[in-house]
Amino acid sequence: MNSFMDKLAEKILPLANKLGENRYLTVLRDAFMLSFPLTMFGSIVVVINNLPFWNDNTKGVLNELFGSGQNATMSIMTVFVTFGIGYYLCQSYKIDGIFGGAVSLSAFLILTPFVIQLENKEQIVGVLSLDRLGAKGMFIGMIAAFIAAELFSKITKKGWQIKMPDSVPPAVAKSFAALIPAIITLSIFLLINAGMVGIFNANLHDVVYSVIQKPLMGLGSGLTATLISVFFIQFLWFFGLHGQIIVNSVMDPIWNTLMLENLEAYKLGEKLPHIITKPFMEVFTVGLGGSGMTLAVVILLAFFMKSKQSKDIGRLALAPGLFNVNEPVIFGLPIVMNATIFIPWLLAPIIVTIFNYFIMATGLVPIPTGISVPWTVPIILNGILATNSILGGVLQIIDFIIVGLIWYPFLKIMDKQNLSV
Repeated sequence: MNSFMDKLAEKILPLANKLGENRYLTVLRDAFMLSFPLTMFGSIVVVINNLPFWNDNTKGVLNELFGSGQNATMSIMTVFVTFGIGYYLCQSYKIDGIFGGAVSLSAFLILTPFVIQLENKEQIVGVLSLDRLGAKGMFIGMIAAFIAAELFSKITKKGWQIKMPDSVPPAVAKSFAALIPAIITLSIFLLINAGMVGIFNANLHDVVYSVIQKPLMGLGSGLTATLISVFFIQFLWFFGLHGQIIVNSVMDPIWNTLMLENLEAYKLGEKLPHIITKPFMEVFTVGLGGSGMTLAVVILLAFFMKSKQSKDIGRLALAPGLFNVNEPVIFGLPIVMNATIFIPWLLAPIIVTIFNYFIMATGLVPIPTGISVPWTVPIILNGILATNSILGGVLQIIDFIIVGLIWYPFLKIMDKQNLSV
């Protein structure tokens, strides 16, 4: 078994390392993290405005008074992501990121229709629709930001800049240095948009949404793609690679967009369209003790095993595990490259994810509403917050028991090995 794992590691690790170090995936991850504090604030506002014990009148008043807290954060998440992509991509090329972020955001807005179509086919001109700055505009925003930042960086590196004397204040000098790269980059986007509107009577927002974003969201919201993602998260972690970061770099744009669509439906009192969203993946996987749902493992080690080694590892990992930090058990047990526990490490999250999906699909437990819950919030509380129902916490307790039952026989084998040493 160990020989097989070693050979597998030789094949997998180089590819996974390249993926983890990929410039564009790293930039995308950092751009989403830029919006994290803002989406947290928006989520708190949504939770307060829609607490289960409020009546409809109270909810209406609260949303009227405080709804802008969510509209100015979660509902326009694409604005922050596009700025973040431009900023971090330019920074990676050793170019001033502030101007790269501003140019990327402006490029996205150039491609965005400043028109709202009413149900009676009348148009309101000169206004932006929130959905184009949020869920519906996510993919065109990312594409535009990456292309704009690349163009801005390449033009800057060619030296097509206005250089000011050393006596000029740095802020002024940087503005003039960014002038020509910004004008060229934004002119290209303006011409592209003019071509789409003038020749095809269309806009890139709707084209990208229909051709790229909608199919990817359909794929990402399905159980099969989700299980593949969970498998690779666990598989990469087994070899010591941060599977969460590597896989989420690819899947986060899809899961976050699905989250925003659920949030919009929740605000309107409509049926939530997606079971699989970012909160589903965070709260009902990572939210049970970290990657691999290891809180149950930690408790079994600390209180149900006999060897001193098992008990010490469990008790050391218990406090951080309650807040979903599980590196102590991953590297202390260890889980990494430990063939004895490879099967439960791989299977438990997959089985629990399937179970949760069908429990929510049948309506026994509410679907996550679309609010973003910090990943460090402890089990039960994060389940209640994500679903706005105590049933979310109850489901996590059942998940906890399932994980424990899967792991217990394998931990007993390891415990006997420890006792025999």
